[in-house]
Amino acid sequence: MNIKDSVVFITGANRGLGLQLAKAALAAGAKKVYGAARDSKSITLPGVIPVQLDVTNHDEIASVTREYKDVNVLINNAGIVKAGGILADNSLELARAELETNVIGPMLLSKGFAPTLKANGGGAIVNILSVLAWLSQGPTNTYSMSKSAAWALTNGLRVELAPQGTQVVGAHMGYMETDMTAGYEVPKIKPEEVAAEIFAALAEGKDEVLADDLTRQVKQGITAEVPAYIAVSRATA
Repeated sequence: MNIKDSVVFITGANRGLGLQLAKAALAAGAKKVYGAARDSKSITLPGVIPVQLDVTNHDEIASVTREYKDVNVLINNAGIVKAGGILADNSLELARAELETNVIGPMLLSKGFAPTLKANGGGAIVNILSVLAWLSQGPTNTYSMSKSAAWALTNGLRVELAPQGTQVVGAHMGYMETDMTAGYEVPKIKPEEVAAEIFAALAEGKDEVLADDLTRQVKQGITAEVPAYIAVSRATA
């Protein structure tokens, strides 16, 4: 997928990884970059066209997928994480919020933009996932549920959109230096580095991005006799 002269639509483009993706798209020569956020006034990067979009609002999703017919790259970046485990008193509330934002929103946007991508030559969809699609670690277990579902969504889209030539990329990473991970004293990758890896994957026709050492180690260890997603439970027993 050649980003030069392409039209890119990015959700959650007002800060963090979304902002760095917008910068990378412009630097790569995109003809047009739409930056979507719940508050379109928060999109202030010069060269980015602000779009009002709450990815949990199905009417707004339907509206933007009808209106923006020149898009050939969709990046489903908007996401939330709630602190709480599966056994927490409010776990149903947490899970519903995360699933709506992290799974249903990207599903409806991908479905809505699919005919546009086909009409514009195939294009690409990038879903921002996480190492926590493969690993659960207590206080973010409902988030892991949503990212596992988003990974399955990505794999399903890749199968269904292959006949129309749409590249589907799943981007996994561990902790990034963003507002979402503020307060976590762990090694973090810079969001601009992740954005660069994503656009490199698009250019090279890749299907998956494993952005940091932790993600690569966890993915490689999935087939181990005691994979990381089981080992973590034994370590806390």
